[in-house]
Amino acid sequence: MKFLIMFWKTKSLKDMTPDEWESLCDRCGKCCVVKLEDFDTQEIYYTNVSCKLLCEKTALCKDYINRKALVPDCKILSPKNLKNLKWMPETCAYKILDQGGQLPEWHPLVCGNNEEIVKSGNSVKNKVTNEEKVKTKNLPNYIYNW
Repeated sequence: MKFLIMFWKTKSLKDMTPDEWESLCDRCGKCCVVKLEDFDTQEIYYTNVSCKLLCEKTALCKDYINRKALVPDCKILSPKNLKNLKWMPETCAYKILDQGGQLPEWHPLVCGNNEEIVKSGNSVKNKVTNEEKVKTKNLPNYIYNW
């Protein structure tokens, strides 16, 4: 879907249509990696272990429509819950726009393709291991600085 008008510059997140909202996702996959939280400091650590539904080779959800039913702790992002999801990556378009920033040059809506995000290093494509291949006790060994 091609947007001729840069709607993200003129609309608030809550005023976007469902198609506009969905198009903001750059498909990086970072929100779909397993995150660990330090009990004492509440600091969030990202891993390079992905949700069982994330395809390691495409960084796309294998069953986006049914993700919540298949992964009960999957969070469906919305303008209402965005501010409460402190673990959202700093490069997330939703978070950037919510904080008054501009979409990065590699974002598909800005550059017009889905390859710049991979070239920029901001995608988990081909950089993650599916959680079904990793023992929970070993997750700290997979902490990764995205």
